[in-house]
Amino acid sequence: MALTVLSVSFLLLLLLGVPVAFAIGLSSLAALLVEGMPLAVGFQQMISGMNPFSFLAIPFFIFAGEIMMYGGIADRIINFAKAVAGHVRGGLGMSNVLACTLFGGVSGSPVADVSAMGAVLIPQMKKEGYDADYAVNVTTHASLVGALMPTSHNLIIFSLAASGQASIATLILAGIVPALLLTVCNLVAAYLVAVKRGYPAGRFPGWAVVVQSFAQSLPGLLVMVIIIVGILSGAFTATESAAVAVLWALFLAAIVYRKLTREQFLKAAAKAVKSTGTVLLLIGISAMFGYLIGLYGVAELTGEMLAGFSDKPWVIFLCINLILFVLGTFLDMAATILICTPIFLPIAQQFGMSTEQFGIVMLINCALGLNTPPVGTTQFVGCTIGGVSVGTVMRTIWPFYGGLIVALMLVTFVPAFSMWLPGLFLK
Repeated sequence: MALTVLSVSFLLLLLLGVPVAFAIGLSSLAALLVEGMPLAVGFQQMISGMNPFSFLAIPFFIFAGEIMMYGGIADRIINFAKAVAGHVRGGLGMSNVLACTLFGGVSGSPVADVSAMGAVLIPQMKKEGYDADYAVNVTTHASLVGALMPTSHNLIIFSLAASGQASIATLILAGIVPALLLTVCNLVAAYLVAVKRGYPAGRFPGWAVVVQSFAQSLPGLLVMVIIIVGILSGAFTATESAAVAVLWALFLAAIVYRKLTREQFLKAAAKAVKSTGTVLLLIGISAMFGYLIGLYGVAELTGEMLAGFSDKPWVIFLCINLILFVLGTFLDMAATILICTPIFLPIAQQFGMSTEQFGIVMLINCALGLNTPPVGTTQFVGCTIGGVSVGTVMRTIWPFYGGLIVALMLVTFVPAFSMWLPGLFLK
């Protein structure tokens, strides 16, 4: 009975438009009341869910990304991307893909990526004759790569949602090749659509300009290298690496680039506080929800249901992908990770998928959800910047969407895409 109340009330609240965090919390409280358990149990789970020391990495990574966004790194990355790819057919679209990918590695956030890159590149692409739907699709899909980058706080959230079964260092390495794969798929889609629509090619500025623009953007891009090398060498933990990222971002923005004013610093801090509060609220409430999921054996029930449907691993993995994708279109990325990991991770492990590979598969699905209505955060941000309706963009989304689905299938069914680098460096 309590499980029915939990699931039905949660779905009803979502359909009524209640914010996800409150929908999770209210449905959990309703289940506790029906079960006759003290409400204090739920609040204890919330506090313990937000308490792990590793969660300090989340506000640090978010703050570092905000400082980078205000600190002048975006313009330098755009200049470098244009110098490298601007001369190809549809060169501004190709430059957009590279710029969003590189800035995603700095910010670790698809929404921050599309906000920063889109504000500059989408109007510029429209001005140079590119259709608005193409500009928005290129930007929003390329920004999704940020979810897999070393600075992504979603990697930290998954590690803790998996109850410590996934090493953060392994997850960081596991996301690098899939991120490159997503980028290649985005480049191919952007090029093919550009050729079909007859978009122009730019002029190659020369290798001197390429080298100069790379040198100007390199200090900002080094944040990824600092995190990876620092963790792998044992110089600092994942949490400490996030703090180092903040210090590096402050050094670049305030001293090297000299773009971070007092007002911009306060804006970055305010946005980081707001984002951190939202994420931690979701984490705490989802911990209560996860406690009830474990109490009622939802993972076991779901596993039995899927096993009754098929005993073939590839069918089970397709079903998990489909469920994660659908949920990702309705839920925030953090909420999807926190709710679904305790349910589907044991099932994936049972059929031979490693914890880290499952984490990357989940993050790609959640990222696709960010670009799909009815929630579709990155989609709505991109459409707002581009001054185009979601319906118009959705009609021409399929080449880009298809490319990312291909990448998702490769990561799902070929473990080497996610596990080769961890196996190479973490033997």
